[in-house]
Amino acid sequence: MKNLQIAVVEDESLVAKDIVNMVRGLGYSVPAVVSTGEDAILIAEKTRPDIILMDIVLKGRIDGIEAAHRIWETLSIPVVYLTAFADEATLQRAKVTEPFGYILKPFDERELQTTIEMAFYKAQMEKKLREREQWLTTILRSIGDGVIVTDADGRVTFMNGVAERLTGWSQAEVLQRSLDGFIQIPIAPDPASDAPETAAGEGVLTMRDGISIPIEQSVSPIFGEKKDVFGSVYIFRDIRSRKKAEDELRQSYLRHQKALAGTIQAIGLTIEMRDPYTAGHQRRVSKLSCAIAEEMGLDPARIEGVRMAGDIHDIGKIYVPAEILSKPGRLSDIEMSIIRTHPQVGYDILKNIEFPWPISQIIYQHHERLDGSGYPNRLKAEAILLEARIISVADVVEAMSSHRPYRPAPGIEKALEEIQRGRGVQYDREVVDHCLRLFLEKKFVFE
Repeated sequence: MKNLQIAVVEDESLVAKDIVNMVRGLGYSVPAVVSTGEDAILIAEKTRPDIILMDIVLKGRIDGIEAAHRIWETLSIPVVYLTAFADEATLQRAKVTEPFGYILKPFDERELQTTIEMAFYKAQMEKKLREREQWLTTILRSIGDGVIVTDADGRVTFMNGVAERLTGWSQAEVLQRSLDGFIQIPIAPDPASDAPETAAGEGVLTMRDGISIPIEQSVSPIFGEKKDVFGSVYIFRDIRSRKKAEDELRQSYLRHQKALAGTIQAIGLTIEMRDPYTAGHQRRVSKLSCAIAEEMGLDPARIEGVRMAGDIHDIGKIYVPAEILSKPGRLSDIEMSIIRTHPQVGYDILKNIEFPWPISQIIYQHHERLDGSGYPNRLKAEAILLEARIISVADVVEAMSSHRPYRPAPGIEKALEEIQRGRGVQYDREVVDHCLRLFLEKKFVFE
């Protein structure tokens, strides 16, 4: 490495002259030669050499070790010590300044060249490392999330501005402190694991003033060259605003659901007011349908859809003349055909309303049968929605256990016999089985 600028700091002029000649003989330049620690600092600032050869024992108020320490701290110029003193105390004191080389006088050109070349290489590597660390630090400080870095023992080694603001602690205050002392974290990567991975989730951050706030966070291990974990990176963000928005949305949804349920109930009552003989039919069908759905293990949201569909499954009867609905005698074929229009009418009324569930389709299909014998579209098996299959069984059971203008109630026993007889043919096997269990084992009653 030619063209290196090598400054010499030596208080003995003859020795200094020999060193300069040796340095120049190796092809290096010598921008300055001084004899005191104070002058060494001055020429370092003025000439900015690549390396300084520094004698330890110097004239003036400060020695070479002190001068080297100041130069490295302020200018990051590497220093190689040249000295005839090799006592343990001097060596230990010199080590504290992290020198880039240490040569005992007298020395030869080869020893000097090797030391200079190694010192320069080491200085370049450390410069790159500092630049990379600065680059990484700048990135971490500019991230909009809180970032905290810890060592293998969980002690804080870095904290960006966002983390300082969220925790209420400055980096200077928490350096080398255990992270557990001021932040709750999710399951951290296990250093003992064969394959530690990033852990993520929601947690709680306890701020300096004792206030706890919800955060979203992730924890990632930092790997060494041998894949050993020597630290962790914690990234987190304040989600108070998001939680508030979610809560407001949830409350709005609940209000909407409550209003929707009230509207459905009002529609159901309107229908039943036109047909006093079947008053409560929809409500009882809805109750039984929900009980069956629960026995089948449907999720709560889906059960709510079953309930609402059950409450208005006969909404299409609003277009059926009242005299047909309340006719005491047997219905004619024409009158029966009018009755059988109610699934289609119900579908047409509700099809353009955006329910969270397929309400219009459930109502459209609640008189369909597995074998295709139902109406209005003679759908078969899996083409019929499960919710519709549930309501169809509940509808039959409730209708046969209740009085009608044209016949007395056959009773619940006959109703259960009917669905058992049609199990797997007209009615869904699982639905029938759960319905039978409700009545025979769990003593279900409509009222």
